[in-house]
Amino acid sequence: MTLTFNPDKYTELLIQHQPKLIRTEEENERALAIVEELMHRPNRSLEENELYELLITLIEKFEREFYSPGEASTPHSILLFLMEQQDIKQQDLVDVIGSEEVVAEVIEGKQEITQEQAKAMGEFFKVSSSLFI
Repeated sequence: MTLTFNPDKYTELLIQHQPKLIRTEEENERALAIVEELMHRPNRSLEENELYELLITLIEKFEREFYSPGEASTPHSILLFLMEQQDIKQQDLVDVIGSEEVVAEVIEGKQEITQEQAKAMGEFFKVSSSLFI
């Protein structure tokens, strides 16, 4: 069975959560709470995945500008952020992107993330693989 994106369901989610640019720590905390809820929801729908990715993007933008003005997000920082948010350990990524050595080098920023690894991590974290490229 192929899942299809339902624009009406997505619209309902957008109305319910009303995502917007985050400008305060309070708004960031609210967005983080929604992300946390979605992160632990088993079998998220395509629409929920879309909202999840949107909120992560908004949170990252706020945190990058608020906490580290002038520093841009990198594939490495996104990986570390997602690992922290989802309580993923280095060992958890061995089956996703390769050996313990490869995982260690990627996490330490000593090795760039390949297209293949980005795709695998996108599927693992349920986010767009473009976040890792």
